[in-house]
Amino acid sequence: MKRISNLKELKKSLKNRLPNRVVLFLQKQKIRYWSYLNRDDLTKLAKIYSCDKWGKHFYTPHYETHLKRFKNEKINVLEIGIGGYDDPERGGASLRMWKKYFKKAQIYGLDIHDKSLLDEKRIKTFKGSQVDLEFLNVVKAEIGEIDIIVDDGSHVNEHIIKTFNHLFPLLEKGGIYVVEDLQCSYWPWYGGNSEFINDPNTAINYFSGLAHGLNFKEYLKKGYEPTYFDMHIISIHFYHNMVFIYKGDNREESNHLINNQIPGSN
Repeated sequence: MKRISNLKELKKSLKNRLPNRVVLFLQKQKIRYWSYLNRDDLTKLAKIYSCDKWGKHFYTPHYETHLKRFKNEKINVLEIGIGGYDDPERGGASLRMWKKYFKKAQIYGLDIHDKSLLDEKRIKTFKGSQVDLEFLNVVKAEIGEIDIIVDDGSHVNEHIIKTFNHLFPLLEKGGIYVVEDLQCSYWPWYGGNSEFINDPNTAINYFSGLAHGLNFKEYLKKGYEPTYFDMHIISIHFYHNMVFIYKGDNREESNHLINNQIPGSN
């Protein structure tokens, strides 16, 4: 019998000898153990669950900055895009990561492929398109209140904008809407544009344009009628390839203008 000289060889030997079901059980127990120890560190959880929000991307520190206040709250999280393409057993890494991080949350995933095999306690998936507005209404009705929305879906600029325009008004006040992979704003195969950097049809320029609405009370436009986004976006935070949009009541008055005009002017 060959002598086993180190722990790595011992693990390999046991893996080869044990039944697959036992190996899978032990792997799940290992993940459960390490995820419990690191349940407050989103970057470590991403590594444990092989979620590309860290490593391939570097999103998790930004997520922690903005979402840590929800960790112990009873919230509903909706992520668009589950991963694994058309393989029904692949994907869901970020859903499991969110479940461990948000200890009392219900986690929902939406994908164009059927991912129902990934459903488990506190995780539910829906099959449909992110630009099918009737489908999105059905999802909203089933979930109820939505506190966090993450768009990691098709990355097509037109889809990102259409989905945001429909779902942001359905987000709870105090909620946060996140869009990942804004690099696609520059890639033509996603409808992006690097030649005309100010192309208004790209997601990056669309969200940048919404920043003006934070200051709509300062517009010198008598009779200006604010849009829904003017009234309900209270902050926008850009990072490399991602944006966080906060929802609330944007009603802070101008310190110079009244009703979008200089006092005493006609």
